[in-house]
Amino acid sequence: MTSDIVLSLSALTGLGMIAMAALRGWDGWLALKRLELERSETGDTASLIDLADMRERLRKLEAIAAGVDL
Repeated sequence: MTSDIVLSLSALTGLGMIAMAALRGWDGWLALKRLELERSETGDTASLIDLADMRERLRKLEAIAAGVDL
């Protein structure tokens, strides 16, 4: 009888530890996905601004090469 209680409590403790580890992993995965979303939202805007800046610089360099005063 006592060994059945000890076995049950051990199994329950083990199950609880596995559940906590799984929940911690899930929380970490969600944090990673949030970070990826934040980076993609700000990254797209920043890359568009960088691309526009590079196009403007290229336009100015082409104008200088052609001998046009800006």
